[in-house]
Amino acid sequence: MSWVRPVANGLRTDHPFPGLPFINDERLPLDKPDAIERTGRNQGEGLWGRTDPLPGGGWVAFTTETKNRAYAWAVHQHPLHGRTVLLIHDQDMSSQHHNWMYGRNGFLYRHGGYWWDGTAWHRPGLVVDRAYEGYDARPVEDAVTAADLLRRPGNPRNARIAKIADFTAPEEPLPQWGDHLALWATFRLPDSAPLERCVVDLRAPELEPDRLVDRAGLAQAAEVAPDDLPHPEYGRRSLPAAQLETAQGPRWSRPVARDWAEEHRRSDRLRTLLSGTTTFGTEQPLGLVADHNHLTKIIDDGLEDADRSRKKRGTLGKTNHEETAAQLAWWPAVALSDDTDGFIPVAALRTTLIEAVLGGLADDIEQAGGNNRPRATLGDIRRDVIKLLDWYILREPDGTPSLFGEICLTARLRLGLHPKDVGGLLRQSLRLSSQLDGDTVDALMELALPPSATRTDGH
Repeated sequence: MSWVRPVANGLRTDHPFPGLPFINDERLPLDKPDAIERTGRNQGEGLWGRTDPLPGGGWVAFTTETKNRAYAWAVHQHPLHGRTVLLIHDQDMSSQHHNWMYGRNGFLYRHGGYWWDGTAWHRPGLVVDRAYEGYDARPVEDAVTAADLLRRPGNPRNARIAKIADFTAPEEPLPQWGDHLALWATFRLPDSAPLERCVVDLRAPELEPDRLVDRAGLAQAAEVAPDDLPHPEYGRRSLPAAQLETAQGPRWSRPVARDWAEEHRRSDRLRTLLSGTTTFGTEQPLGLVADHNHLTKIIDDGLEDADRSRKKRGTLGKTNHEETAAQLAWWPAVALSDDTDGFIPVAALRTTLIEAVLGGLADDIEQAGGNNRPRATLGDIRRDVIKLLDWYILREPDGTPSLFGEICLTARLRLGLHPKDVGGLLRQSLRLSSQLDGDTVDALMELALPPSATRTDGH
């Protein structure tokens, strides 16, 4: 997650960001996301706007602030939890949009990426869970609401509402921010979200400043030397976002340090597990080492064969480089598509291609069922799958009829699809994405598809 730190709160936000000033947002049409988008979109060079519906209801909207183009407004409207109105740097608009639309990490962010999804706070996403195409959600302590903070009321007379035209983002959190929160509370309207539902922060002992760790503590959690961590100036993107920036450097909560170390160790140990030593003494992936050793033997054998051939012709010492290159290249080329002792497991690739095509067909049928359509509309086979189909067809032409036949057979038995429909999809997808020209694809289909997939009489 790329954490965006806002620079101010909109006055009509339901979830104020601690320490930031409040800005008069009356020019924003907060009930009309399209109008927010139009405020900046296509209104001039350097201006932009966007709005999108959220998958679970509600919407997000963004616009460059026309009176102060260094900044942009970001609005999140939740169907249950109200609105969040933030002022951010204009260059952060796309990152904030991505976090809200696709991040799967809630919509309120505090302390270097701690996030709230409407039910609980969670630690920053650091440990990847690819089964859910996101990060493992790790909950923390309770939320702190505006009502909680206002039990110790500030003095609104000591605060002010900023105006956007002359606004400059503060470098430090505002002192006595409770006074500003108290002033914000006086602007709440009768139909605004109740203060006890206005989430401001989280109450987590791990975030207390004296419990945070520095680079040495982060290195200790990862079981590496501090000098082996990414460079503090140039490698910060490889480190977790800090929970606190101090004059002495960034500070992290211990659980965040442990989560980062967990992911760091997993990647590092996996790399070590699958690495080997080349003949040059360098560490490389095991597959590269094996391929290099394999090719070395093939080329060495080829050189010996070339020398023997020249000896027989009495031309030793008069190397024909083109002939030698051709000889040397032949067996590596064979090895790439020879399933017996080659680099590519061709039989396994064939099985994978069948399952890839069938998986796409199954998705199309499932989608048709969800939309109550009586017949599935088969979408084009993915371009990457066609690329592998090309590779197989061009190296195993004799095996292509068997491959197409098994695809049609399994699609009929497993998915109830007629071979003619599957054959038509193969033809269409290859014509769209194959490196073969259209005439060659048509000829291939007539030769390689089973008769039931090409028959025009309906039987």
